Amino acid sequence: MKIVFKEYSVILIFLVIACLLSLAIFALSYFLIPQKADQEKVSAYECGFNPFDDARATFDIRFYLVAILFLIFDLEISFLFPWSLSLNEIPILGFWTMIIFLVILTIGFIYEWYKGALEWE
Repeated sequence: MKIVFKEYSVILIFLVIACLLSLAIFALSYFLIPQKADQEKVSAYECGFNPFDDARATFDIRFYLVAILFLIFDLEISFLFPWSLSLNEIPILGFWTMIIFLVILTIGFIYEWYKGALEWE
């Protein structure tokens, strides 16, 4: 039991320090910054509609298309970066698997372009 605690004590100390530091930063930001809500803070921010309306209100389908477009690029970068770092160590199957993945994402991008998600009115 002592050996296990000795091995994991560094992680426990790290977690305790991280929690204390995050609580201290949160407390400092809460007490040092004024918390008054003005018109700018409660206004709609990059979403196009009032955030205090009914949650079941309908809104434009282009918001969904932009979200899908973001997911396409986000997935591409999250898989492409580690693949590019280990490109000289992976077999040829790994190379062609990523090429197929990129082709599928490109087809999704072309579909978004065809549907007009890149043209915001």
